[in-house]
Amino acid sequence: MELTKSAAAFAEAKKYIPGGVNSPVRSFKNVGGTPPFIVGGRGSKIYDIDGNEYIDYVMSYGPLLLGHGAPCVTAAVKEAAERGTSYGAPTLAETELARLVCRLVPSMELVRMVNSGTEATMSALRLARAYTGRDCIVKFIGCYHGHHDSLLVKAGSGAATMGVPDSPGVPQAVAATTLTLSFNDVPALKKLFAERGKEIAAVIIEPTPGNMGLVLPEEGYLETVREVTRAYGALLICDEVMSGFRSSQGGSQSLYDIDSDITCLGKVIGGGLPVAAYGGKRKIMELVSPAGPMYQAGTLSGNPLAMAAGLAALRYMEEHKVCEELESKTAILCGGLAKAAKRAGVPVQVHRLGSMFTVFFSAGSVKDYATAAACDLRAFGIYFHAMLEQGIYLPPSQFETNFLSLAHSAEDIEKTIAAAAEAFKKAARC
Repeated sequence: MELTKSAAAFAEAKKYIPGGVNSPVRSFKNVGGTPPFIVGGRGSKIYDIDGNEYIDYVMSYGPLLLGHGAPCVTAAVKEAAERGTSYGAPTLAETELARLVCRLVPSMELVRMVNSGTEATMSALRLARAYTGRDCIVKFIGCYHGHHDSLLVKAGSGAATMGVPDSPGVPQAVAATTLTLSFNDVPALKKLFAERGKEIAAVIIEPTPGNMGLVLPEEGYLETVREVTRAYGALLICDEVMSGFRSSQGGSQSLYDIDSDITCLGKVIGGGLPVAAYGGKRKIMELVSPAGPMYQAGTLSGNPLAMAAGLAALRYMEEHKVCEELESKTAILCGGLAKAAKRAGVPVQVHRLGSMFTVFFSAGSVKDYATAAACDLRAFGIYFHAMLEQGIYLPPSQFETNFLSLAHSAEDIEKTIAAAAEAFKKAARC
């Protein structure tokens, strides 16, 4: 596969952008090699400036439920753009999308639109502290909730990939209010709350973590988290920036029947455009300005282009039972990947939930960040590049989650399984 133009573009980008990219994982630092520079996408495919075509399993890290350039989404954006791109004033579309989100995720009784997942989680923490009058928050090692100071402590995703779980520049005084636990460890959870429960404003959790690869909660774990937070008067913040409308139509909290106090959603509610939201119980959300004293604002929040795209994508998702179809497709793909790995003699764990999946290069179970970090990263790198050579674009990190879209066809899935069979053979030889 030729990447001459992409290599030149990467070298040029490094002159003006730190590391040549605007989000660290895109640099391919963890897997080596040159990242393809993408010129466009259509359906399940993306295309680079060297003329290569790829079946895409990144899908902008989740939000493209319908695939690239979905006609209903692009038409909605075009129509909205012709009226204007930003007003800094209320629009009817903001209320329409908020109403739809509240119906799809019942724990969200009031919703505030923001511009990114980071903004949503940052605002949710401020709100939790305002509501409880407490300072400490609890997060889980390997879970990534954005790059603001309070949560860039033992983070996953890009931070884990880059080998910098604790970023320089985070003040010690801020980090000291962030308490960390291992995911799926009930005794540690109960011990921490027994010792410091009266200081804890909230637990923020990915109910089904996707930023150390897709890790699933053990039976009863999420229920215990909910019981413990409620017993000590702490709020439960479900970060569904990744899992919202991916694990199921109502998100992972719906799948596991967890009643969240505050929920964070990401760019999936904008059809892939830059938008996010936080929302929750009315009595909590009424503290948000201008209804209450907790200040949070954003000129581009509720941007009309993002609202139009989100309405189009979520309406289509609901009307056409997209989540059910995606789950079926993902089950077929993951079953084929598991069989291909077994035939090649490569020990892997294939985790799947809804339309998300991760292939962990590990002989043992993966239940938290420690077990995810113990995976064979060299084997993953070989697998990744072997897939890329065959036109399969995967997230360039063992610690990321893959996504399917409605546009992925049976032929795409068949081709991916065949490519994986060859990639697993290469990984086995090395």
